[in-house]
Amino acid sequence: MRAFKGCFSLSQSRKSGREDPIKLASETPFSVNEVEALYDLFKKLSSSIIKDNLIHKEEFRLALFSNSSKHNIFAEKVFDLFDVKRNGVIEFGEFVRSLSIFHPNASEAEKITFAFRLFDLRDTGYIEREELKEMVLAVLAESDTILSSDDIETIVDKTMTQADLNGDGKIDQEEWREFVAKNPSILKNMTLPYLKEVTLAFPSFVLNTEVE
Repeated sequence: MRAFKGCFSLSQSRKSGREDPIKLASETPFSVNEVEALYDLFKKLSSSIIKDNLIHKEEFRLALFSNSSKHNIFAEKVFDLFDVKRNGVIEFGEFVRSLSIFHPNASEAEKITFAFRLFDLRDTGYIEREELKEMVLAVLAESDTILSSDDIETIVDKTMTQADLNGDGKIDQEEWREFVAKNPSILKNMTLPYLKEVTLAFPSFVLNTEVE
């Protein structure tokens, strides 16, 4: 077995209570080495404000957006989805499993479900018109696109008309799946190509593994 000086190793993970990278790799599209490389990114995020090996909401928001005053609703919703245990912080295992949904090899079904939960801002099991409007505003703000109030209302109304098949004023999961099937571009941001080359995407990662 090899052992190199670096940021992460199996023995270190067991001593610190972090999840075994082999286990995380078996549950996600990432290889063991890629899980190790992701720990380098996780360490940077989790130590940007509070150095406790956990990602807090403010650290997460700053990582998503350099201007922490922007896109609060979007950032907080993504944080809540990553915070699977709902304890106010993101642990490394949660980080890897949630990020894996954005992997190019993750299933479309996983991406569709995650996107639905992202738009379901109030966790009601439905996407209501006001939630859809809030997400449209967040997307426009992220791309620095300015539209008139009338244009925004038109986009929201048109989307609701296409997606709300039973006309009850909200979009359920089945309607969402059908809507995405007709509009696959919705999932464009649900895939991060660089996750296929994690060890290259984070050049500061120093390989340190006990896995052959």
